[in-house]
Amino acid sequence: MQEDSIIRAVISPGPASTAAPRYPMRASGGNRPAATGGASVLAMLAAGCDPVIEIQGTFFPAWLLCMIVGVVLAVALRPLFVRLGIEPYLGPLPLIYTSLAVLLTLATWLLFFRT
Repeated sequence: MQEDSIIRAVISPGPASTAAPRYPMRASGGNRPAATGGASVLAMLAAGCDPVIEIQGTFFPAWLLCMIVGVVLAVALRPLFVRLGIEPYLGPLPLIYTSLAVLLTLATWLLFFRT
């Protein structure tokens, strides 16, 4: 008897769901142009403070060079971790190596571009 009612409930079209939406809509406060404009101006002003490096006539931002150095150093340290036998004890490897790359990137920045 109960199986029939379940089958009918699944097969028969019923009224639309009256449940609340899973992600309720926010109250429309409109677009906040003052906050968006202020953040845009701040980003443009801060972009001018970035040191630039010239490599064979091409200008690169210094953070890009530091990021490349950090990732290369993290990749170069992996065989050392494997040889020492500590890689199985490190935990979630994507998180560990990403964090190591960020750490080495910031250390490179501090080493060469600290002002």
